[in-house]
Amino acid sequence: MAGTINFDMPLSEAMQSQRAIRRLRPDPVDDALVLRLIDLALRAPTGSNAQAWEFVVVKDPVAKRALARLNRKAWDAYARRRGKATELDPKRRRMLDAVQWQADHFEELPVVIVACLKGRYIPFSHASAAAYFGSIFPSVQNLLLAARAANLGAALTTFSLWDVKSIRRVLGLPRTITPCAVIPLGWPVGRYGP
Repeated sequence: MAGTINFDMPLSEAMQSQRAIRRLRPDPVDDALVLRLIDLALRAPTGSNAQAWEFVVVKDPVAKRALARLNRKAWDAYARRRGKATELDPKRRRMLDAVQWQADHFEELPVVIVACLKGRYIPFSHASAAAYFGSIFPSVQNLLLAARAANLGAALTTFSLWDVKSIRRVLGLPRTITPCAVIPLGWPVGRYGP
């Protein structure tokens, strides 16, 4: 499908119709398309213009199952606290249902991209966590907009990052690489909307 993607969608259309797409078909996504999305993500600016990022593409079923376990563990802890509060809010309930669907089907997702920063984050030793982590999010947004332009579904998630040691172990990352965001990616079950 990558051969038919031209990224001609106007930026304003991509921005106005982008939303978190969590329900994804298990259909494969062409490697060339994934690499093009990452190339576009790498074009984002940073304060120091260092672009000190690493993007790990996860397609291996064993690694996806391990990430799925980490994701479910964190999601279950979150959902227990938030479930009762959303009973009277249908919009929030739909969103939580979509997050639950993603947690239940995580290992079936065709591609999971883990956005990482080079360097080790040490809590309380950095002047600001926002300054440290903030440098990667423009690139993640570039990736999400590029995915939208390609009609791929994607969503930024951080649940599996609640256990950074384990995610490093699953992905074989050294301590000098800090995972910051997990982006499940695939062809959407649903549709984009305003």
